[in-house]
Amino acid sequence: MTTISPRDRLIGDRRIGPGHPVYITAEIGLNHNGEVSTALALVDVAIAAGADAVKFQKRTPDVCTPRDQWDVERDTPWGRMRYIDYRHRIEFGADEYRIIDEYCRDKGIDWFASPWDVASVDFLDGFDVPAHKIASACLTDDELLRAIRASGRTAILSTGMSTPAQIRHAVEVLGSGNVVLCHATSTYPAANDELNLRMINTLMAEYPNVPVGYSGHERGLQTTVAAAALGACFLERHITLDRTMWGSDQAASLEPAGLTRLVRDVRVISESLGDGVKKVYAGEYAAMRKLRRVAGVVADQVARVA
Repeated sequence: MTTISPRDRLIGDRRIGPGHPVYITAEIGLNHNGEVSTALALVDVAIAAGADAVKFQKRTPDVCTPRDQWDVERDTPWGRMRYIDYRHRIEFGADEYRIIDEYCRDKGIDWFASPWDVASVDFLDGFDVPAHKIASACLTDDELLRAIRASGRTAILSTGMSTPAQIRHAVEVLGSGNVVLCHATSTYPAANDELNLRMINTLMAEYPNVPVGYSGHERGLQTTVAAAALGACFLERHITLDRTMWGSDQAASLEPAGLTRLVRDVRVISESLGDGVKKVYAGEYAAMRKLRRVAGVVADQVARVA
């Protein structure tokens, strides 16, 4: 029987945790602007880049939109409208997600979403998603956390805009055995001097049996690649067809070429980190025989291996 390490989590049939390839999620979020065709085009971008999953956001607008904001009028791509009407306009329902679900299954890429309320957890469970992502803004919503825990699915928890005490409480509510923690800074886009990537190591030390990842909202690629080098086993970045498109998340999103470069570089980093155990590799033996003048105290052992 195959055993799973206490530090491993499952997303579909993929193991997430130290020693496994980094799991890369392309966050579509609301960058589809309410158009299924745009959502599917972004799925194609993620597949072409080699990402492991795409992620959306799911809300019940009447629950998640503050009541005092409902009647505030805003300019949108569809003209000036009440904010609550805009929230309904961009929210995908069952018909749209059936199309997305079938498309992703046919293409062989995972999809899941960030539910912002309990009804949305139930909605997504109906599609048998492999995980639930918890947005930083929802970290303090115990009712939502309990619903996600009850679903039995892996919970990926972003920790932006949160204190250490709030993070500890959220992990207690969710149960640490099925959680992936993601360091995040919740500004869009986030400034480099606020990314604090060393928090990845802090979370690893604080939660030694919990896989730690990174959800980035910065511009550029280097810092996300650095998160992988620091040991993040899960990465998430927003994607877009064009950063000039309408929407609050577009500026902090990667365009197709950027996502492709990010996935390429993270795969190299992931492969290069190794296990931290010093060994003499087969490719070194020729150099050893040619260049080492003094055999050393373990020469016989090395020679036998060679």
